[in-house]
Amino acid sequence: MVDLLDRWRIAARGAGAPSGLTSTSAGEQLLARWREPHRHYHTVAHLTAVLDVVDEHADLARRPDVVRLAAWFHDAVYDPRSAGDANERDSAALAESVLAGLGVPAATAAEARRLVLLTAGHTVAPGDPDGALLCDADLAVLAAPPADYDRYAAAIRREYAHVPEPAFRAGRAAVLTSLLALPALFRLPPLAARWEEPARDNVRRELAALSEGSAGAG
Repeated sequence: MVDLLDRWRIAARGAGAPSGLTSTSAGEQLLARWREPHRHYHTVAHLTAVLDVVDEHADLARRPDVVRLAAWFHDAVYDPRSAGDANERDSAALAESVLAGLGVPAATAAEARRLVLLTAGHTVAPGDPDGALLCDADLAVLAAPPADYDRYAAAIRREYAHVPEPAFRAGRAAVLTSLLALPALFRLPPLAARWEEPARDNVRRELAALSEGSAGAG
């Protein structure tokens, strides 16, 4: 099995970065970010899961290596105390800066930045298969079996341990409601066919639990 650093190097070369120690160092620095101690869901396991989906459906993308690089960066900056889409904006800026420093063509680095920004709201325009693949891969956990989904939701709560329970419930409910309001959680037909229904079932179930908890706390 190819290890993560090898997967990083292969994607970077495929996107136009010269091979060398610089690329390896950048990959190691990214992995250090994904291993920060305050992460419980947004970890190397999540990165690997996203990359696995991208690899499995790479034939649906125009530039799969750029999608892979965007996957590496999409939660590279993750501070649960940040407001709004600050993490995504900072991750996108990091992507463009690091990739440019590796010698990736400027247009490719800018495209990786664009893809990372899409993960803030997971709204993808028609005719954007690369954006669709990244966002679908990022949301794949929503379609997990219920027990796995519950572990994901619990890990998110641990990342926001600093937030009081009523505020967390309100904020988490707002996030889930915005997801349900999307015309589709998954855009690529093979993924939508498998994942749309179970994902919506999971999200509705968590929303109901959050609502019940809020009522019980009243």
